[in-house]
Amino acid sequence: MTADAIRIERPTTNSKLFAHTRWDAFPTAAGLFCLAYFLGLYFLFPHAPLWVMLILGFIYSLMVNANINGVGHNFIHNPFFRSRILNRLFGITQSIACCFSQTMYDAVHMRHHKGNSDRQDEHGDTIDWLSIYRHSHDGEPENPWSYVFLSFFRDDVGAIRNELRKRKNGDVFWGNLELAAFATTLLVMAIIGPTKPIHFINWRFMLFFLPFWYLGHCFSYLNGYYRHYGANPDKPIAWGVSSYGKIYNWLFFYNGYHAEHHFRPKVHWTKMEEFHQSVEQLQKQEGVRTIKRAHMLGFLDPDLPKRGQPSAPDREGAQSLVR
Repeated sequence: MTADAIRIERPTTNSKLFAHTRWDAFPTAAGLFCLAYFLGLYFLFPHAPLWVMLILGFIYSLMVNANINGVGHNFIHNPFFRSRILNRLFGITQSIACCFSQTMYDAVHMRHHKGNSDRQDEHGDTIDWLSIYRHSHDGEPENPWSYVFLSFFRDDVGAIRNELRKRKNGDVFWGNLELAAFATTLLVMAIIGPTKPIHFINWRFMLFFLPFWYLGHCFSYLNGYYRHYGANPDKPIAWGVSSYGKIYNWLFFYNGYHAEHHFRPKVHWTKMEEFHQSVEQLQKQEGVRTIKRAHMLGFLDPDLPKRGQPSAPDREGAQSLVR
């Protein structure tokens, strides 16, 4: 079997609401639940003890990670609805829930698939803005600490807008609208406290919320790091690292099948197991790396290659060349 010959049937539905399958009701509901949870934190904060809010805040961080990498990610590749305006409105809900722009995330993610966590070129640049090699030295992946905690501050909004302008489909407007939507939401939350009587300058809530918002996006970058650490940027079928845990993939809508996803980005999440079975033997032949834990816990993998050393499949390949 050759890589070019591999195909997978796309799901179809007669639903007037959903574009691909009614199963997309699940990520839709998950995304809306994240929005409701975020708003719930705001209204609950004045009434709940701090220790409860700290637990709920940490859960929100985990939900941001799952929402970006599960709901938002699948929404980029296979928008859920037939109606274009419904897709736009859902993008706004996700932007408010995670306090970012879903459309700008789309632009960054498409660059990610153009480069596939590529190594630096002769000018020290990468196509993929999220590449683990983009801010590295000596051709090694970046230190995970700096990647996880600094990537949040590295987004170039101007470059992202330029990328959106190339599409000439209104994405710049919608990206700006999403930024305005979540910024306005945070501003209202910062000004008005949901108490009786209403009080103004809600600084305690913002002091509570902003670290968990940042932590959620750091968790997302932690996921991204170990979805590519130990992968082979020069081999399409091995561009990603996969993790096949059932519960993990249910919660993240099969984004754990990350090598498969990079190999065929348009495969719908409901077809990912079937697609994996069709390429499993080829993956083994090409040395695709897999880990047993969720990507967020990839640093605990017992076979984790050390920085500066090739992964196990690469070492085996190098040894075979000298035999």
